[in-house]
Amino acid sequence: MAVNAARPAARPAARPRYERQLPEQRRQELIDATIECLKRHGHEGLSMRAIAAQAGVSLGLINHHFPNKDELIAAAYRHFNSVLVEGLKAAVPKAPASPRARLQAFLRASFSRPNLDPETLAVWVVFWGMYRHSPLIQGVHRESYQGYVQLLKDMLAQLLKAAGPRAPAVDLRLAAIGLTALLDGLWLEWCLEPASFRPAEAIALCEAWVDNLLRRPATLE
Repeated sequence: MAVNAARPAARPAARPRYERQLPEQRRQELIDATIECLKRHGHEGLSMRAIAAQAGVSLGLINHHFPNKDELIAAAYRHFNSVLVEGLKAAVPKAPASPRARLQAFLRASFSRPNLDPETLAVWVVFWGMYRHSPLIQGVHRESYQGYVQLLKDMLAQLLKAAGPRAPAVDLRLAAIGLTALLDGLWLEWCLEPASFRPAEAIALCEAWVDNLLRRPATLE
């Protein structure tokens, strides 16, 4: 009887030297590279060559995913803002269930890292500098601002609802805009001159603003 020779073990399939990435994954890598360039180099980080080098890709690949620089910067703006806002929102469920405790958690997160990192301000400065001349940046700013105001409006509505019949009549839209302005102003002042006040003092100022809102007897007009 003939004896069958042992078959050699099957070799694993060779991996391709370069792996194709899904379009959304590649787009996200380009957005991340753009934000990193802005953190490191400020306005000079707007160079498409710098972004391509950071991402390790060719200029042609960037152009394949983003028709022009404004499209890429607008996408980076939207992503950068959403990451920061999601970080603020994540602090809220960790607080006690009361509306005031949740708003306090939001305020504390607003004056914590990464919001207070110098690199964060560097990125915002670039975005703000493009606002006047870029309709795309204007659109993203409008979208993100409205979302942020709505977030504060919802928290203030819950706070007033918890106050019951004693709650003052408040124009929630204007109240949310006012608190947004206070938060943004204090954040920017601290970033520009950290020695002027402590983050805890900024939080206390916002808390005092909320206390005053709850005491107001008249509707904001």
